[in-house]
Amino acid sequence: MGSNRLKRHPMNLIIDSHLDLAWNALGWNRDITETVEQIREREAGMTQPRRKGSTISLPELQKSGVAICLATLLVRARKDICPKQGYLRNDLDFRCQELACAMAKGQLAYYRLLETQGHLRMLRDRKSLKQHWKTWDVKKDGSFRENRKLPIGIILSMEGADPIVSPAQVGEWWEDGLRVVGLAHYGQGAYAHGTGGDGPLTPRGRELIRELSRVGMILDLTHSSDSSFFEALDLFEGPVLASHNNCRALIPGDRQFSDEQIRLLIERGAVIGSALDAWMLCPGYVLLQTPREKVSLQNVADHMDHICQLAGNAHHAAIGSDLDGGFGIEQCPRDLDTIADLHKLGTILRARGYADADVRAIFHGNWLRFFSEALPAGSAG
Repeated sequence: MGSNRLKRHPMNLIIDSHLDLAWNALGWNRDITETVEQIREREAGMTQPRRKGSTISLPELQKSGVAICLATLLVRARKDICPKQGYLRNDLDFRCQELACAMAKGQLAYYRLLETQGHLRMLRDRKSLKQHWKTWDVKKDGSFRENRKLPIGIILSMEGADPIVSPAQVGEWWEDGLRVVGLAHYGQGAYAHGTGGDGPLTPRGRELIRELSRVGMILDLTHSSDSSFFEALDLFEGPVLASHNNCRALIPGDRQFSDEQIRLLIERGAVIGSALDAWMLCPGYVLLQTPREKVSLQNVADHMDHICQLAGNAHHAAIGSDLDGGFGIEQCPRDLDTIADLHKLGTILRARGYADADVRAIFHGNWLRFFSEALPAGSAG
C-alpha cells in the first residue's frame, strides 16, 4: 500500500532493540532461517493463541535492513507455582533458577550455532560493532544496498535476570557475551518486581546491581516495576536503556513509563525503543478481542513523538519492536505485515515534520551512538 511512497526516501538501516529470536524459535519450534512465507505456510493450521502469523525471520531481517538487534535470552523461574495448577507459561516458566539458567544457556547455544552458520554475528564490543556496521555498506544518508544476504549483528540481552543463578555468576555470563540485562519480566522475579506488581529490589537484587556495574553490563529497565525502577536507577552506576517501552501518558498502566521515568532516563543518556504490541498502543485494548484494525503505525509514532517532545530533540527515541515476542500478526498494527513495514514509520515521521536526520536517528543512529559508548572498547570474552 505504501511502497510507492517509500521509494521517495532511502531505506534506512534499522537497529531493533528487542527481538526474542531464540525463544521464538525454541519455544515455538520455529525455524527462523526460513522465510516468513514458509513459516506461515507451515503453521497455517495451528489454532493455539499467539500462532496467527509470523512477522519476522532471519531472511526477512536481512531483506528489511535490520542490521543489528538486541537478541534476547528469555526464561523465568517461578518457585511459587503449585504443581496442581500447572505452570503459568510452559514455554517460559520453570521451577527454579537452575532450570531457567540451563534453558537460557540452550538459547545461547542456538545463537552460537546460527553464528557458525553465518546467519548472525555476536557483537561484544565497540570494535566488532564498528566493523559489522561497515559490512552493511552504509551510505552517508543512512541507507543500504537492498537484498544482500549479510549476517545480522546481535547484542546479547537477557529479559529478566532469573537465569543468573546468583550475582556471582554475572562474570560467567559476561564471558559468554551477555551485554544487557533486565531485572525482571512479569510478576516478582528473583531480583526485582516486574510488570503487574510493585515492590523494591530484593537483597540479592541489590547485590546483582553492584555486580552488573562492576563488570560493565548495561541495565535494561524495561518491565521493572515502579519501585524497582527508581531504586535500580539510583543504585546502578553504568549505562541504562529501555529496550521496548511505551509511554504511560498515552496508554495507562505500569507496563509503560511515566513522564517522570522517561525524563530520568533521558537525563542518564538512555535510549527508549518503542514496542509494537497492540495492547501497548491502543487505549482500552483487550487481548484477543480488540480487532487489529483499531491500531496503526501512527500509534507507534505517537509514542516516539512523545519521547521526543519530553527530550526536546530526537536523540532518545528508537525502535524496540518486540515483533513475534509472544504474539503474531493478529496483535500488530493493521498496516504491518512483516518487520519490513517498519520503514513506513519514516514516511509517518516526516509527515509530522521530522527531518531526515531525525528519522535516521530513530531508525538506527541513536542506538548506534549509545552502544558505541556503552559497550567495552576492545575485544572482550
